[in-house]
Amino acid sequence: MNTLILGATGGIGAATARAFAAAGHTLTLSGRDETRLAALVSELGATGRAADVGFESHVRTLLEGTPELDTLVYAAGAAHPEPLRDADPTHVRGVWNANYFGALWAMKHGLGRLAPGGRVYLLGARPELVTARGFSQYAASKAALARAAEVARLEHRGVGITLVLPPAVETGLWAQVGRVPRGALGPDVVARAIVADRAGEAQAELRIDG
Repeated sequence: MNTLILGATGGIGAATARAFAAAGHTLTLSGRDETRLAALVSELGATGRAADVGFESHVRTLLEGTPELDTLVYAAGAAHPEPLRDADPTHVRGVWNANYFGALWAMKHGLGRLAPGGRVYLLGARPELVTARGFSQYAASKAALARAAEVARLEHRGVGITLVLPPAVETGLWAQVGRVPRGALGPDVVARAIVADRAGEAQAELRIDG
C-alpha cells in the first residue's frame, strides 16, 4: 500500500511512519525539518518531500507529486498555549496552520488522489482534555478540524476519514507547555492503533486509551 504521512518529523508522525513501514507499506514522508526528515527517510527506505503545511501551494505540490494513495495520515500539530489576553498573532497562525489549515489543504488536494477504499487519518483532540486555560486556539482549531472531517465524509463517500482521538501523548509538543502530563501515552501506542485500524473497517473516530 502507498501511504503518505504529513508531519512525519514529529513524535506521532515518526512513530506512525515506522509502524506502517513494519507493516510493509510504501511510504512518502513529509515534514518541515529537513534534517530529521532525511534521517527518517534513510532509516525506513522511504521517499521524502519537505513541505510547510501552512502553505496550500506546498501541500498541493506535495500531493501532485505523489502516486495514487491508499492511506493519508495528517500528523502535524502545534499548541503554543497562552491566555487569550496575551494571544500572539504569530502563535495563533502557527497553531491554526498546523492543526487546521494544513489538514484542510491535505484533504482538498489529497482526497481525490486516494484509491477506492482509501483512508485518511487526522490527529484530533478530545474536547474534555483540551478545554483548559491557555488552550483556546488549540481547542478551537481541533474542534474546527473535527467539523471539517464530518463534512468531508458527506462529500467523499468512497473514502474513510478517521479522526484519531488519543489522550495526552508524550511528544515534543509538550515542550511548548512545560511538561508532559502524568500518564501520557508513548507515540508508538498511537501509531500501532492507527496501523491496526487500517486493517479493519473505516470508522469516524478512533479513540485510543492505551
